[in-house]
Amino acid sequence: MEGGKPTLALVYQAVQALYHDPDPAGKERASVWLGELQRSMYAWEISDQLLQLKQDVESCYFAAQTMKMKIQTSFYELPPETHIALRDSLLSHIQNLKDLSPIIVTQLALAIADLALQMASWKGCVHTLIEKYNNDISSMTFLIEILTVLPEEVHSRSLRIGANRRTEIIEDLAYYSSTVVTLLTSCVEKTGNDEKMLIKVFRCLGSWFNLGVLDSNFMATNQLLMVLFQVLQRDETSTNLHEAASDCVCSALYAIENVDTNVALALQLFQGVLTLETAYHMAVAREDLDKVLNYCRIFTELCETFLETTVRSPGQGMGDLRTLELLLICAGHPQYEEGIPEDTDDFGEFRMRVSDLVKDVIFLVGSMECFSQLYSTLKEGNPPWEVTEAVLFIMAAIAKSVDPENNPTLTEVLEQIVLLPETVHMAVRYTSIELVGEMSEVVDRNPRFLDPVLNYLMKGLREKPLASVAAKAIHNICSVCRDHMAQHFQGLLDIARALDSFALSTEAAVGLLKGTALVLARLPLEKIAECLSDLCAVQVLALKKLLAQNPSNGKTADPTVWLDRLAVIFRHTNPIVENGQTHPCQKVIQEIWPVLSETLNTHQADNRIVERCCRCLRFAVRCVGKGSASLLQPLVTQMVSVYQVYPHSCFLYLGSILVDEYGMEDGCRQGLLDMLQALCMPTFQLLEQANGLRNHPDTVDDLFRLATRFVQRSPVTLLSSSIIVHIIQCAIAATTLDHRDANCSVMKFVRDLIHTGVSNDHEDDFEVRKQLIAQAMEQHGQQLVTQLMHTCCFCLPPYTLPDVAEVLWEVMVFDRPTFCRWLENALKGLPKETSGGAVTVTHKQLTDFHKQVTSAEECKQVCWAIREFTRLFR
Repeated sequence: MEGGKPTLALVYQAVQALYHDPDPAGKERASVWLGELQRSMYAWEISDQLLQLKQDVESCYFAAQTMKMKIQTSFYELPPETHIALRDSLLSHIQNLKDLSPIIVTQLALAIADLALQMASWKGCVHTLIEKYNNDISSMTFLIEILTVLPEEVHSRSLRIGANRRTEIIEDLAYYSSTVVTLLTSCVEKTGNDEKMLIKVFRCLGSWFNLGVLDSNFMATNQLLMVLFQVLQRDETSTNLHEAASDCVCSALYAIENVDTNVALALQLFQGVLTLETAYHMAVAREDLDKVLNYCRIFTELCETFLETTVRSPGQGMGDLRTLELLLICAGHPQYEEGIPEDTDDFGEFRMRVSDLVKDVIFLVGSMECFSQLYSTLKEGNPPWEVTEAVLFIMAAIAKSVDPENNPTLTEVLEQIVLLPETVHMAVRYTSIELVGEMSEVVDRNPRFLDPVLNYLMKGLREKPLASVAAKAIHNICSVCRDHMAQHFQGLLDIARALDSFALSTEAAVGLLKGTALVLARLPLEKIAECLSDLCAVQVLALKKLLAQNPSNGKTADPTVWLDRLAVIFRHTNPIVENGQTHPCQKVIQEIWPVLSETLNTHQADNRIVERCCRCLRFAVRCVGKGSASLLQPLVTQMVSVYQVYPHSCFLYLGSILVDEYGMEDGCRQGLLDMLQALCMPTFQLLEQANGLRNHPDTVDDLFRLATRFVQRSPVTLLSSSIIVHIIQCAIAATTLDHRDANCSVMKFVRDLIHTGVSNDHEDDFEVRKQLIAQAMEQHGQQLVTQLMHTCCFCLPPYTLPDVAEVLWEVMVFDRPTFCRWLENALKGLPKETSGGAVTVTHKQLTDFHKQVTSAEECKQVCWAIREFTRLFR
């Protein structure tokens, strides 16, 4: 922090401004300043003083939160001899502030828990805390809060205490777990039905269940279980208490996943949950939705826990099928509104989950049997519309898994649906249209249905509530029945021309165009150019019209709708073109290029629109492949000139497409390398700024996608250039980036780059490649291995480790003896203990890891070794 340590008065003033300044700019300034303070060394002392002063809730909350944050992220700043004083000070603060505000107590409890986990010299912290406070009922609130967050923080992402310390802590907590439960039981006995205390006790118990350290035999006979189920059976239990009790039961059920080793507790929970059916019906009758959902969660967790037992011994003991009955009671809960269910509301989401569940389990009963059974309930009875709609909904979920080969039931269903009168309930029509779309395979096998089905869907398309679902069904029919639909192309073209006269969602409109393009690709080659031109004309005309308009209020109209529609047409018009034939789409794309180029120029400052232009151009280039050669020069020139001013990462992505298509053409390689070098300069400037990599992950992703394409298509061109050194340096720096796509691109580039030194050794350029990679490795190898080890121990989440392993594997395959030396040097540089004095990694763990990696015979062994090793630093 500039200007030395700030005064308490100044800090207090900033906190007041953060919470009470009416001017948003003032709030923002205060927030930035306080953020800087939190990152500075002064934060420790100032937070301690603010908590001591206890001036008001806001300043105490800021101080408590700062303490927690500092202990989580900057504990290394404190010398070990200050740890005990810090602990005593925090315990004194939490006792003094216990009545000020629950959120302050929680922040301080987290600070104490995080300190206990990192401070190796604080042995048996649970025992010392209980001994110190358990006789004082007024200290119970914060003691239980500390005991609640302590097990939760053991696996916290914010604390990197490492596997060795974590194992030590879990063993310690398991040892004292029964003491904690006894404390909670006596607390309930002392405070009786005090709701707030019960909520705290249940949260604490759930936290210990979640850590998996409670003795299940001890818990099976414990009073707390009885209290839990009593609370859940009582009709007058409040919503908050009900939720806390439900959470606790779910945690307990999850903790006994292995029923065989926890029989006594499993039986208690099993019998306890079965007693809740009456309470569930009571909650339904009272329309208490919160409680209904809580019971549903418990019943679902019960089924999950006892699933294996139910399959092994159905109907016997804990395989009792009443567990499934409870689940079915939940599934039958009525919550249907009139009209068409929205996909996005709770009920719509519930229906989606039901649909997914039905698809997952249908193979157990057989999809054909189920489909026929459902159909017969419609055919034989005259059910109310809700039942009809529900049956059609389940039929739509399983229609695709029914074999369409010579299946009279399917054809009969289709026949009946297209005859449904327009007078039936709107929701029934909606779902019946969905079902028709799911039965496109049946239409393909029985083309006689095509006309009646299309007529039926066209009626839906003209009605606002049904238009989008009908468009989706037509898209499905086009995708599956492409050849049969060719005769209907004119009709599809008419719909496409009048697209905006229908009440379609953006997604449905694009879907219809996709279907039309898929059918267009099946027309005779000589017809495709003219039809594609017709199909694109509406969108091109709209773009021209927008370009001709004068901007209103300095703003030009948004062309994205038309660009997205053109993109989907190019993407899915993929006719089969023999070698030597001119691509039928080439001429159309050449005609459209000037409009796209002008649109790109007009909107060059707007990232969203430029992205859509590039996407459209990408599919145009992909559509005609080498046939887009005449666009290459003007397109690259425009990309490079706009990128100098507005470095939109989508230009890098588009560049990678061009390298993919033309990188193997001798005449194009130098031009593409010039493009890469021209795009790299502004890119490096952007990424070299403070936090440049973290602030521009899309640029990192697209830059290395482009570089990887070069490695794949023309490695020698890239490796012989002067730019390669800078790209490798940038890649090494970017390995630390915790961003899924960007990190994946970086690792893939490095892996593919090194791999070119060993792959395709029969090709003419192999010796040149091998020599160029050897030079690059000599220059950057040690730095790369050191950075990768540091990165996977301290920066990256576990899911990225297979990518890191692949890079290390490639380095090792290229030159094993040198790699062994590089890895040894990298391991020597890792810290051996934490700032709290706990051992992070032993000498034996280091040598074992080195041996496992360097003696690995396949990449997955390297991956396993890294996975185990990095746990020591997490």
